[in-house]
Amino acid sequence: MSNFCAAPNCTMKSNRSASPFFRFPRDIERCKQWVENCHCKDLEDKTPDQLNRYYRLCAKHFEPSVICKASPYRTRLKDNATPTIFDLSSQLNNPQSRPRKRIKDLSDDEARQMKERKKDSVDQSKISKDDGEGQDDSETNHPSQLTSEEKKHREYLKSLFEVLVVLGKQNIPLNRHTEVVQESDCLTPSNFQALLEYRMNAGGDEELRKRFEMSALNAECCTSTQQRQMMEVCESCIREELLQEVREGHFFSLVTDDVVEISGECHIPIFLRFFDQANCLREEFVGFLPFEGDEETLMERLLNEVTKKWGLNMDYCRGQAHFSSGVHSSKMKAIATKLTEKYPTAVYTPSSTCALNVSLASGVALTGVQIVMSTFKKIESFFNESPSLQLELENAISIFYQGNEEKANDLKEACRTNWTMRHDSFEVAVDVMESLLLCVDCVHDNEDLRWSDQVTHNALEISEALADFEFVAALVVLKNTLSFTRAFGKNLQGPTIDVYFAANSLTAVLHSLNEVLDNIEVYHEFWFEEAVNLAAALEIPVKVPRLYLRKHRPETETELQPESYFKEHLTAPVVSHVIKELNDLFSENHLNALRYLTLVPAVMGQLKFNTSEENNVEMYRNDLPNADTLPAELHCWRVKWKHRGKVTLPSTVHETLQLAEVKFFPNVLAFLRVLGNLPVLGLEDGDASRKRFQMYLENTPDKHRSKSLAFLNIHYNARHDLDFMVDSYIKMYPHNES
Repeated sequence: MSNFCAAPNCTMKSNRSASPFFRFPRDIERCKQWVENCHCKDLEDKTPDQLNRYYRLCAKHFEPSVICKASPYRTRLKDNATPTIFDLSSQLNNPQSRPRKRIKDLSDDEARQMKERKKDSVDQSKISKDDGEGQDDSETNHPSQLTSEEKKHREYLKSLFEVLVVLGKQNIPLNRHTEVVQESDCLTPSNFQALLEYRMNAGGDEELRKRFEMSALNAECCTSTQQRQMMEVCESCIREELLQEVREGHFFSLVTDDVVEISGECHIPIFLRFFDQANCLREEFVGFLPFEGDEETLMERLLNEVTKKWGLNMDYCRGQAHFSSGVHSSKMKAIATKLTEKYPTAVYTPSSTCALNVSLASGVALTGVQIVMSTFKKIESFFNESPSLQLELENAISIFYQGNEEKANDLKEACRTNWTMRHDSFEVAVDVMESLLLCVDCVHDNEDLRWSDQVTHNALEISEALADFEFVAALVVLKNTLSFTRAFGKNLQGPTIDVYFAANSLTAVLHSLNEVLDNIEVYHEFWFEEAVNLAAALEIPVKVPRLYLRKHRPETETELQPESYFKEHLTAPVVSHVIKELNDLFSENHLNALRYLTLVPAVMGQLKFNTSEENNVEMYRNDLPNADTLPAELHCWRVKWKHRGKVTLPSTVHETLQLAEVKFFPNVLAFLRVLGNLPVLGLEDGDASRKRFQMYLENTPDKHRSKSLAFLNIHYNARHDLDFMVDSYIKMYPHNES
């Protein structure tokens, strides 16, 4: 993208001027009109998409009447805006003054037509202003045109919005941390009302005080319905600032997390992954989507949210990743498949925020596997409650590994981390199984009365899950099956060079797993024996799950043997699932995309600069500014880094994009921005939003969660424009009384 205004004879530069710059429109007819008005030969051979991406016009080429101030941070044009103000005479008289932009010579007819278009544009702007059409925030009266009562009402609304923003960013519910009660039955005001009263008592808000004094005794300043509406306006206004950055970044990826419960209903959280204007990769939370209905309904709801409500173009979606568990996983996989069929460039990949092995196991819809994964979550939550519980586990590890201090120290170090989400979590679980069961049993016994009733109850739940052979068998099968993908998954989340080589090693991983499936009887025999030995050490009886026996009472006198049962209902399905999931996650399009990692200089150097990226350009040809020059540009790119001597080469996509000289390689720049959007690649420093999201879920019980409050809390550091919120609220709910 050029920093200069594209108009002839204009010296405005975006990084040196406070004047706003505007993109060329994507609409073919409007874009053609802009180019004709500019009378710049350099623009005539460019497509609307290229003009939209790489060229801008500054505000001085537009009539003031077509420029709208959407907020203090954002200026936009009206829908029918056309540039009409150009100074072409000086350069026509002195062609050598600005050789950078070639001006088209104007005939008398063309000059007359340009003046007429300018006059028509001004007249149309006046009409639009009178009719209120095509306006954004200018639909509301200018502050100087407001009556005294309207001004007071706006100030009152600003006070309410300011309180709501404070509550949202601090994750304080508008009402109470109790079930909904009638106001007459409660002796204390709601949190919203209490904060308003504190604001009034602190002084400085006379309009709010007058409203409150004139209202009925014990009446709230606004109803719960109005509060909900205002919270939704807060959320949409802050989201719009974020979505504008996504649109400016052009390409994006969709990432969803596991289903969460909000007010008794299931929702999927949605993140958008994109590069901002500073070429920094970010993954931002943008909202919750109700998770109800079949796959087709869910996909249509998702597309409607992204395209119609958020205004994004799915043709620019370059990746998708969905982490889900249990019964929800099949729906999310079906959605991913349908999206890929409709948008082939929206490549389905794993998410870099979750270990591949954990993701593979979470998607297995088998009872035993889901018991393992849900127990892992309970274990993580249990030991995070208190350092004393963590110390209790370490003492139990010391008891079982008295003769192997090195192993004991390794396990203790592992258990101090979030080990249930690691690449080797199942190996760690098997090694620590005996110590873990001893620990939770001791806590449950509570002989020295150290633990609360809640802690002992949680310990009992974990103990009962661990002391079940179905859990033991599923854990051992997961450990052995996923041992083939452990190194592969770890490399995928490692340095960029490891990601590149991991993509090329997938064939070997799938070959090993297929060999296991072909010889499942032999492998299952060894794995079942390991599970039996572990169960014997834990004094757990080996048996078929009780639930299965109740559902399938044998019609014959032959007793179902545990080994046969677990081979048919556990080992074989798990291996088959992992193979299928790897094939789905690493399609040919995905692997081709990862081959472009050779554009990263460190990867290129590791391969001795013997690369041939241009052979696979078809997938992203339409994303390149000039695909015809790609072979020559890639040759120059390789030569540039090949002769850098012993200088340390950039080793990630992010480091490469931060180079000042990358702008001289527009095709490489476009490739890297598309490639970096793939959710499989690490985020580096762009995952702050996801961390805030996880903190919100951990700190807020299910029944106290709110979609709007969650959004404001996660984006606690986002800029907010109270005037813009008030304008939006008045437009959306014009009949609401104060």
